[in-house]
Amino acid sequence: MKQSIGLWQFVGFGVTSMGGTLLHFLYEWTGESIFVSLFSGVNESTWEHMKLLFVPMFIYAVLESLFFKDREDFWCIKARGIILGITLIPILFYTYNGVIGTSPDWINIAIFFISAAISYIYETKAFKKEEISCKSSKAAFILICTVAILFVIFTFFTPEIGIFEDPITGKYGIENI
Repeated sequence: MKQSIGLWQFVGFGVTSMGGTLLHFLYEWTGESIFVSLFSGVNESTWEHMKLLFVPMFIYAVLESLFFKDREDFWCIKARGIILGITLIPILFYTYNGVIGTSPDWINIAIFFISAAISYIYETKAFKKEEISCKSSKAAFILICTVAILFVIFTFFTPEIGIFEDPITGKYGIENI
């Protein structure tokens, strides 16, 4: 399985890239479906863009876990990779936005793909190591599930702080509930 790790991760990057792109538009395409809002972006906030990366990475990780049962550190690696990706989005966005003071769409799109790529590169390197420090794979999985729950909660009960604010409308979270 070690030889195919790179291929699995490359496919994961593709799935995440396509899935995140689809999820960017799905909420609007479905007439603002409450069900779709659970896993799709509902506005242009940084938080919702983090969700666009998280959801396909998590779904792909669940699928991938069926084939990597022999890796006791699987969920530790995936948790680190997913957290890395969703953390890079606000770090890169607010850093460049603070420096140049504007937010061109092409840079925002690039940040999504760069964050996904770095996450999968990290995971690939971690998987190729014989063993990484992993105290509890169950705890790592619980952490990822907790993040998933937070994405859902904050879609409906959105704190009024910058990361949750839609820069276009100035509103927070889902508008039509």
